[in-house]
Amino acid sequence: MAETRSIERLVIFGATGDLAARMLLPSLYFLDADRHLPEGLKIIGAARSDLDQARFASHVHDVLAKRPEGLDAEVWDRFKARLDYCQADVINAESVKRLGPHVENASTIFFLALSPSLYGAVSKALDGSGLACGDCRIVVEKPIGHDLESSKAINAEVASVFDESRVFRIDHYLGKETVQNLIALRFANTLFEPLWNNLAIDHVQITVAETEGVGERWRYYDEYGALRDMVQNHMMQLLCLVAMEPPPDAGPDSIRDEKVKVLKSLKPFNRASAQQLSVRGQYRGGVVDGRQVPSYVEERGGETGTETFVALRADIENWRWAGVPFYLRTGKRLPERRTQIVIQFKALPHSIFGERADEDLIANRLVIDLQPDEDISLLLMNRRPQLAGNRLQALPLSLNLDNGGRRRIAYERLLLDVLAGSQALFVRRDEVELAWAWIDGVADTWADLGVAAKPYAAGSWGPAGAFALLERSGRAWLDE
Repeated sequence: MAETRSIERLVIFGATGDLAARMLLPSLYFLDADRHLPEGLKIIGAARSDLDQARFASHVHDVLAKRPEGLDAEVWDRFKARLDYCQADVINAESVKRLGPHVENASTIFFLALSPSLYGAVSKALDGSGLACGDCRIVVEKPIGHDLESSKAINAEVASVFDESRVFRIDHYLGKETVQNLIALRFANTLFEPLWNNLAIDHVQITVAETEGVGERWRYYDEYGALRDMVQNHMMQLLCLVAMEPPPDAGPDSIRDEKVKVLKSLKPFNRASAQQLSVRGQYRGGVVDGRQVPSYVEERGGETGTETFVALRADIENWRWAGVPFYLRTGKRLPERRTQIVIQFKALPHSIFGERADEDLIANRLVIDLQPDEDISLLLMNRRPQLAGNRLQALPLSLNLDNGGRRRIAYERLLLDVLAGSQALFVRRDEVELAWAWIDGVADTWADLGVAAKPYAAGSWGPAGAFALLERSGRAWLDE
């Protein structure tokens, strides 16, 4: 087999957009600052904006200068020398041909910081312009499509030009250091893996809470809602990493094969269980972070049935997880910004410490925080330091991941892996489609039953049904 050429060009379609400004350009700058970018790599912005190289470089400078880390003059000069720009209509093959002189037949990464609805058209335009070379790679953002049918259509269009080994589907949560440490925690320590099953674990909670509202994104959000935007996208990946079996090695397909097995084991929703196992919500006006905020309907400018909050119970039908509920919760305009996984262990079968000490007993739990802070802590019971009596206290043992330096943007790790051609942290096509199949089952059941989005006040933890989801089995969300 011929040796793959090293990457020499990185083209960002949508280079003047929000994703490029917030994530991609800063990530590339910081990688360059740490000298992780290949020597001679050119970064080419492509968009409809009427810019040249100098004005694009000025735009990038302004984007980076606004960041709290500031700009280092020497690093900026080196990074600026990598920048180039090509004005192009990304879905028009003739227009995309303008990239030819900038790419110069080099091995290229095409990063599509665009709407997923454009992925197929851009792939065909690259093919039609002769730029989709055998060494080239394409990077696309999830969610891909808004249901299984549209996801299959987009994936098929991309696959008609780029084979699966050259397609990198990004879920930026997989680039977070804490997520990588979850894998290390499970598979690099003998302490946890023997307990990582239904014999020791009572339930699992996964929360992705946001204080922000939908705002100006309502046109996109109204089509997707919280279920398709967040549950299908990030939360299913987190569930898979918690629940998957040990892979034989850390190779890309080994890890992704195990995630696929989890998705295949998810119990489908049906009419009998949907109302008991899921809750839809939509925020009304309220107070968040001490300020009054409008309802989603007010932001949208009209009534809509789209949910901005989802809580549901997922069950994995295999030997390891039979009887262990996975509770997923996500929403807009919640009291705090938090992404968190809680592994709640079972209570002691018997206490030897007496009645007073028994009042202090709390079941062990492992809490994995992904944002705003990245940390892993294990709640353990300990004896209170005192001469008389025998009282216990819960003490969190923190595995603090903060090394005191700058916290890396998740895209830094992911971009570095694309450059290296490593797909371990990227989502395979069958993963995407299996996740959509399960999500479609939830959405279709809601539609069949006419399950409405219940109102909840902005600044609260969602509709009352979200609490009842756990309370029916004597459990509670960690923040209750």
